Amino acid sequence: MRIEKKLSKTFKQFAESGKAGGIVLIVCTVISLLLANSPLGVGYLGFWHQYVAGLSIEHWINDALMAVFFLLIGLELERELHNGELSDLRNAMLPILAAAGGIAVPALIHFVFNGGTATQAGIGIPMATDIAFALGVLALLGSRVPASLKIFLTALAVMDDLGAIIVIAVFYTAEFSLLYLVGALAVFAALFAMNKLLRIMSLWPYLLGGALMWFLMLKSGVHATIAGVLLAFAIPYSSVEDDATSPSHRLEHLLHKPVAFLILPVFALANTGIVIGAGWTGDLMSANSLGILLGLVAGKPIGIFLFSFGAVLLGICRLPLDLAWRHILGAGLLGGIGFTMSIFITNLAYAGQADLINASKMAILLGSFVAGLFGFIWLKFLGAPLASDPDTDSMDFEDTPPHPRSPRGASAQAPGRRESRALVPRAPAPGRRDAAPPAPAVDGRSGSVRPARAGHAAPLR
Repeated sequence: MRIEKKLSKTFKQFAESGKAGGIVLIVCTVISLLLANSPLGVGYLGFWHQYVAGLSIEHWINDALMAVFFLLIGLELERELHNGELSDLRNAMLPILAAAGGIAVPALIHFVFNGGTATQAGIGIPMATDIAFALGVLALLGSRVPASLKIFLTALAVMDDLGAIIVIAVFYTAEFSLLYLVGALAVFAALFAMNKLLRIMSLWPYLLGGALMWFLMLKSGVHATIAGVLLAFAIPYSSVEDDATSPSHRLEHLLHKPVAFLILPVFALANTGIVIGAGWTGDLMSANSLGILLGLVAGKPIGIFLFSFGAVLLGICRLPLDLAWRHILGAGLLGGIGFTMSIFITNLAYAGQADLINASKMAILLGSFVAGLFGFIWLKFLGAPLASDPDTDSMDFEDTPPHPRSPRGASAQAPGRRESRALVPRAPAPGRRDAAPPAPAVDGRSGSVRPARAGHAAPLR
């Protein structure tokens, strides 16, 4: 039976803000590059390093404002786990394993170029995917791509960034203080108890506790943005889709536009002021820059595609009914847009090494631009919904696992398989009397049933 699940209002709002936010990010990046390489460059770059309340403006942006961004990432992850792509383990395994490939292969490529050298610490730079930019590019394609691709890329990017967060917490901790870390975790435990035991539904106690947790995390040496992710999982969440009474839902809704139109643009202005000197081509040919460039442009799509294909081939998970392998490859190309997260990790990996940071950011911008351009072109010409997809605004699944030898099994998912067979109805075997009409499609959100069209009951790919 074919199950169709409509996209939630929350996801649509997030996608729309991502589309507009991506355009704003591009504009801010161009402005920052122009100012940094103009006669105003010295003053412009110096502004971000002025100290306010004990920290530089750049530090406040990267540690405080970005904690809000990470809070939104955590809220999106929580939504995905409750009623999104990650809520069903069978469906969740595909973006989870795809994200694992999108982390492992780029990291391996960077290590091949930089292992055992002073730039080995940059191994985490090409691991990340910029959600806002990736979804912004995808949003430009509108209905010309299937809904499941948007959901898959979102879940992939969220899991990808979760991996980056873990890498930041484990490998990019400078000075560690156990006492402050225990204090931060104690605050998290208290907030979690407020949610699960006391059932406090007001947002303010959680936000105030989150601010205290951020301060303690900052003092602990573990990057303070981790507090944003922890706070997200302490806030009460309703399993009801688009539940306006849920504190987590309300906060996610409130944060979409401030993050897209304020926090990320300010981050771009503060961190993309790259001075392009006379030897910039040489900088791009360094081992570190090549590791970043190839990791983003080649490593991301290769890792995402191969891990996804291997998982389906082994029967670990399945493709949604409205996706083909060309869509997965397109998502892999867009996954190479590292931008925000890659720049963020660069600042941690090469702290105090201005020239190396500058060269790394240049490689990130070039790699992200190439990946985004290739992904857009690929999906524009090869990302059209399948002819068997009755509704391009819904995700299509099977309600029962396929038989290993069935057309929906791994053997039928090999790349290059002709998708035109999806339009060919199966003829019943001679002498069979049990041939049944196509099963009706069930709307996974409303529970309504609508008859399947002839010839589309058993799509093959």
